Amino acid sequence: MAHPSRRRFLHSLGAGAAASLVGAPWLHACGLSGTTAAAAPDATDGRPPLRLAPSLTPAGITLTAAPGTADHGSTSAPAWLINGSLPSPTLRIRRGDRFQVEMRNQLPQDLILHWHGWSPPALMDGHPRLAVAPGGRYAYDFTVSEQPGTYWYHSHTHMRTGEQTYRGIAGLLLVSDPAEEALHLPTGTRELPLILQDRRLDAAGTPVYSPVGPAMMAGVQGSAPFVNGVHQPFLDAETALYRLRLLNGANARVMRLARSDGEPLVLIGGDGGFLPAPLALPFIDLAPAERADVLLDLRGRRAGDRVMLRSVEFAIPGTMGFMGGMNRQGQALDLLEFRITRQVNDPAVIPTRLPAPMLPDAEDAVRERRFRFDSMMMSHTINGRAFEMDRMDVTVPFGETELWTFENPSAFPHPVHLHATHFRVLSRTGGRGAVLPWETGAKDTVLLWPQETVQVVVRFTRERGRFLMHCHNLEHEDMGMMANVEVT
Repeated sequence: MAHPSRRRFLHSLGAGAAASLVGAPWLHACGLSGTTAAAAPDATDGRPPLRLAPSLTPAGITLTAAPGTADHGSTSAPAWLINGSLPSPTLRIRRGDRFQVEMRNQLPQDLILHWHGWSPPALMDGHPRLAVAPGGRYAYDFTVSEQPGTYWYHSHTHMRTGEQTYRGIAGLLLVSDPAEEALHLPTGTRELPLILQDRRLDAAGTPVYSPVGPAMMAGVQGSAPFVNGVHQPFLDAETALYRLRLLNGANARVMRLARSDGEPLVLIGGDGGFLPAPLALPFIDLAPAERADVLLDLRGRRAGDRVMLRSVEFAIPGTMGFMGGMNRQGQALDLLEFRITRQVNDPAVIPTRLPAPMLPDAEDAVRERRFRFDSMMMSHTINGRAFEMDRMDVTVPFGETELWTFENPSAFPHPVHLHATHFRVLSRTGGRGAVLPWETGAKDTVLLWPQETVQVVVRFTRERGRFLMHCHNLEHEDMGMMANVEVT
């Protein structure tokens, strides 16, 4: 018999010079061996222009979530919007500043917002027990202490996170400080906050959320790519250096990001801030909720050229092949086309050193814990148990360093997310069998492909209270793959 929370869920659905390329072993581990470079994008027009979200400073502002209509470029469709915007407004704040936001819920469902990647007090974190009813409000007030970087916010309403995020309740959080500003990275029109998603479309081109049948096991995936809520957009660009603040905001799809011209992406940061130094990479894998701070160097192109940011085709590690149509993982998607319209002389310099945050050391660990993320028979569990709102699953002493091992014996990928801290990825066995270059910085989400085991070192040093660990496949999360973590 299905677990009570799952029954309720089912019922409710009714850098070139900056760094050298990393070597071939991890290419093979990632399933890239035998994959050919993507062809140049088609030169036909018809794409809509990219849209950027409005930027707000969260100092005494109101974020109102309400039904509305979204312009997807080729069609308009019903959506759930914050302050009438898709994507939700980008919130920019300096480290050390006070974050004051009132959320007003005008949706027909309960709602709470989570500040993903941040470590606010427990009552500010967006635990689902704090969700407010339609017509309700919730006040957030705390000081932002995060490293400069790319974070995001989204719904965290239990059994509704997948639907509410898919319909539009998601935006970026960008933190700056003097150390970041001293790097003189691209700003203004050359800094692009981008939310990457996939959608299922009906015959009229309208996005459809339908987590039934196989999608309840694999998560909701679609063949239509969206960037900032626009279907297959383009951007008029210059022969300049661009900063892409990338979020995989999909419910379930893993993306392998690459340039269509074969040039590298220069990775400068991830989930929890900057890497120690830039990495020039042929591709970057992003699972749902993961972020990548990337420099896109178009100074070698000419006016008239077109460069596509793509999720390229890749082989799926592990045992997912037999699932056939249940999964769309590994399929290619054309995301955002850069149309070079103007030749300029951009003197921007890619930094060789970056202000990376300190990470905990494995030798300081005082204990180990193991967590098994399993999916079978319409069930998604951690250590054999589905989420219960008031059950405490893990109690962690404040400030102590621990080794946590995540196991995935299932046939589905699980991006494991931990609230209220960042961790260091130590090792991966099975599957790809390696820590990948984009996993070398501070992480709050790590991808487990089928049959992989990943060990991380973690320490909670910001806040005490009740937080969460869960799979960021949103359908898995909604169906119970989540656990309470009490920091004491």
